[in-house]
Amino acid sequence: MRGACYGTQSQVYRITSWAEGRAELLSYLGCPCLDLSGELWRIRGGFRAGDNIRSAFPNNHWQPCGAVVSTEVLRAQEEWEAVDNIQAETGIQASTDQPGQLISFSEALQHFQTLDLSSFKKRIQPTIRRTGLAALRHCLFGPPKLHQGLREERDLVLTIAQCGLDSQDPMHGRVLQTIYKKLTGSKFDCALHGDHWEDLGFQGANPATDLRGAGFLALLHLLYLVMDSKTLLMAQEIFRLSRHHIQQFPFCLMSVNITRIAIQALREECLSRECNRQQKVIPVVNSFYAATFLRLAHVWRTQQKTIADSGFVLKDLEVLAKKSPRRLLKTLEIYLAGVSKGQASLLGPQKSCGTQAPHSKDLTFTGVCDLPPHSSEGTWLI
Repeated sequence: MRGACYGTQSQVYRITSWAEGRAELLSYLGCPCLDLSGELWRIRGGFRAGDNIRSAFPNNHWQPCGAVVSTEVLRAQEEWEAVDNIQAETGIQASTDQPGQLISFSEALQHFQTLDLSSFKKRIQPTIRRTGLAALRHCLFGPPKLHQGLREERDLVLTIAQCGLDSQDPMHGRVLQTIYKKLTGSKFDCALHGDHWEDLGFQGANPATDLRGAGFLALLHLLYLVMDSKTLLMAQEIFRLSRHHIQQFPFCLMSVNITRIAIQALREECLSRECNRQQKVIPVVNSFYAATFLRLAHVWRTQQKTIADSGFVLKDLEVLAKKSPRRLLKTLEIYLAGVSKGQASLLGPQKSCGTQAPHSKDLTFTGVCDLPPHSSEGTWLI
């Protein structure tokens, strides 16, 4: 629908967007009527620039000048009157002329710290239960136990992993919007449900359905990745790799699987030594997630992996990550140092990158939870 002019005898207003419902005062004089699709509509009264059209001109202020009104005009009027009555479905509200503000990782984390998560905390199993020789071996040769003062922070991480995505919570929506904007470069909000999430690497139109085993922690990890200037470059590089015409993979779904690995490493106390050294848990888990994702991207590119290899790549990656977390963290440090100096990425240049491939619904992705467990120690329980 094209824009139209509204006015009194001394003012004319042009509607540039029906959806926004905002008016812009024009400096014309002497136009007493509205021209809409060839029909004249007389308007009684006036309004200031920026006023809402519906509030300024209620239904009884619309009056046809002619005796015959076309079907097109009636339909246009009905569409306009329905603008303020549109109610978006739950969780799929689209953007307005005022895009939502980005949210930082610390702000999102603080939100969870202020909530009563006792019902979710009851579900967690902070450490792996071992029996028999496995328990003895772990006691003699395993990593050190997490310091007592850090266990509450560890439990918070695991509790967030039990929380799902709630489309009714504005903070949850802001997290999704921030991830979308940072990865795509968009300046506008998007619907919280829709095919555009498949373009980012979710399996369906609703991101909530892909968080199994990782919960909202998976989204917090993505938020951490895109909200730091150094790791954002890494995230964008991996995102580009995920859209390679041959080596494409679902970026966000792969990230969820990396979060699952981080959760298991935390529960199996593989990160306890580093957490004790830094006297922190959340920063260590975040860095471990980023380092593991970086390692996956390096293997994926250099070994020419495809979506058919996903399950086995993730399985090998999990073994390496749990065995040598410090090695992965060191690699991340070197990468980030190179980024700060403007050096080339560790991912290196793409070979035969060609055109980027759109997300394909026919791709079969195998995650860490889809492969049979390698032991009976219950390491697959989140």
